[in-house]
Amino acid sequence: MALTLEQKKAVVAEVSEVAKTAHSAVAAEYRGITVEKMTEMRARARNEGVYLKVAKNTLVKRAVEGTEFECMVEELTGPLLFAFSIEDPGAAARLIKDFSKDEEKLVVRLVAMGARLYEASEVERLASLPTRDQAIAMLMGVMKAPVEKFVRTLAEPHTKLVRTIAAVRDSKQAA
Repeated sequence: MALTLEQKKAVVAEVSEVAKTAHSAVAAEYRGITVEKMTEMRARARNEGVYLKVAKNTLVKRAVEGTEFECMVEELTGPLLFAFSIEDPGAAARLIKDFSKDEEKLVVRLVAMGARLYEASEVERLASLPTRDQAIAMLMGVMKAPVEKFVRTLAEPHTKLVRTIAAVRDSKQAA
């Protein structure tokens, strides 16, 4: 069923709005994937903050004009599934990578982030980026380490004195 001009404009506006705020994008060929798998992928995408869209490449080309994903325009060929990471830069890559393990027909074609187009193999590296919560936890661990070391350094002379007195006491009781 062909889209009307109004429907096409709506798709372009929707994808453009998402592309303006997205952190990264992954385009994958989805030829031969069952409807059940696509439905499962869409449900998981909603939970993980990923915008998933199957749209005509010409509409997506118009939608990404003026965004950092304009670098993808030249490579948009064939039936593609577009995944945009809304909250976490690695979310779309993790979603597509996880589903491509089970579904061999889902093949990553394009990976874009920060106005740069990367090789399809870079999806692994993008998927391994920490989530926001993990990054905050890592930062807090790094910030906390010097304070902990300082406190241990301040406490060490007192601890050593107590152990020395306890050793003297034990040796006098034994004698």
